[in-house]
Amino acid sequence: MNDIDIDTSQGSHVTWVDCQWCCAPIVLSVTISPFDDTLESVTLGRDDDA
Repeated sequence: MNDIDIDTSQGSHVTWVDCQWCCAPIVLSVTISPFDDTLESVTLGRDDDA
C-alpha cells in the first residue's frame, strides 16, 4: 500500500496527486476543522468523477 502526504497547514482544500502505480490523477478533498485545525476527512476520487 502507498501513502499520500496530506498538508493540513493549507486548511480545507482540493488538490490532485498522481497514482503511484498507474499515474492516473486522483482528486483529494481535504477537510480541516475550523475550530481546532484538526483533520476531519479526506475524500478520494477520480479526475473524471461527476
